[in-house]
Amino acid sequence: MKLAIVTAYPPSKVTLNEYAYHLVKQFRQKESITELILLTDRTEGNKDIAFTEAGCKITIKECWSFNSYKNIFSVTKTINQTQPDAVLFNLQFMKFGDKKVAAALGLMLPLVCKLKNIPNIVLLHNILEEVDLGNAGFTSNKIMQKVYGFIGSTLTRLILQADIVAVTMQKYVDILEEKYKVNNVVLIPHGTFEIPTVTPDYKLPDGPLQVMTFGKFGTYKKVESMIEAVEKVRLSTGLDLEVVIAGTDNPNVPGYLAKVQEDYKHVPQVRFTGYVEEHELPTLFKESAVVVFPYTSTTGSSGVLHQAGSYGKAVVMPDLGDLALLVKDEGYRGEFFEPSSVDSLALAIESIVTDEANRIALGISNFEAATAYPMSKIAEMYLNNFDAIINKKFTLVSQPAQSIMV
Repeated sequence: MKLAIVTAYPPSKVTLNEYAYHLVKQFRQKESITELILLTDRTEGNKDIAFTEAGCKITIKECWSFNSYKNIFSVTKTINQTQPDAVLFNLQFMKFGDKKVAAALGLMLPLVCKLKNIPNIVLLHNILEEVDLGNAGFTSNKIMQKVYGFIGSTLTRLILQADIVAVTMQKYVDILEEKYKVNNVVLIPHGTFEIPTVTPDYKLPDGPLQVMTFGKFGTYKKVESMIEAVEKVRLSTGLDLEVVIAGTDNPNVPGYLAKVQEDYKHVPQVRFTGYVEEHELPTLFKESAVVVFPYTSTTGSSGVLHQAGSYGKAVVMPDLGDLALLVKDEGYRGEFFEPSSVDSLALAIESIVTDEANRIALGISNFEAATAYPMSKIAEMYLNNFDAIINKKFTLVSQPAQSIMV
């Protein structure tokens, strides 16, 4: 199979680029793939395809740009030129831009492939039915939220024209089938990027216990409550704690972390790492005592949770939405807190940093959950679904336990 993947890709900073990197890493090792064609966004630096493992040929075609109105034409032109056997889209609703028209035009590409009779699968990381538009930085205006809802439903109907739409949570399958009356939605879990070859060492390095969070911050991911919660834990326990804020601003809220850094400059031991390169991730996670998710809402399955699990880390999560469901569905464990309460967050952090046995037990459970779905297995699921489309064998089983095609 000559497989094209439409995605952002490192060194791009556009969302889902890291996911694409790890998916490509696994696809290229599959015997059925003869060539991978990456239809990526344009970046200044070279694309990161220097894998150590042997694999198939990779062709890079930089053919779209964030917020460009021409993406639908430039990507279609590149598909025509490269003639792939199948196309995989790595998408969420703001993938092609944060301007409404640019984003919408890009999301019409799966329909273009369908009209051209090119087998295609959309990996849809979130659905607008489960996004809090205010907390996620779209709009807090109630009228505009209804407008966004209408636009979102229209775009979802376009995306559902794909041969198969893969989502990462069973809840999303149920919502899409019920609302849009379709039968081409399948559950394929998010997967875990890197699985260590040995069981994690649950010992921590000497020095302060690191309370870490990782992501793009400023919309529904905010770090003020985490800093204040750690201050409370320091006062109540006397522990030496360091707050580690790893990542960057959400594109919708430029300057957010710089303002937080200024506002909390009086608080000791708060470290802002900035953008974290791929090779820096193992050290970041291994040195952390606990990984915190200071979210006020969620927009889909959490890649950071899967990463934390792969390093055997205890986590502190808000008791809401998709994260709580993911724990139930995939077997992750953590301490939960009320999203609006600093005191609740402090208690959750304290229950881990003061209890080594609890920290290790949570880490062991999360490692077991993460290793159940390595990216190699996820890539195989996509290939099996492509095979089903190409050979006209696709039938969707409605039972949740069987909705993953293998």
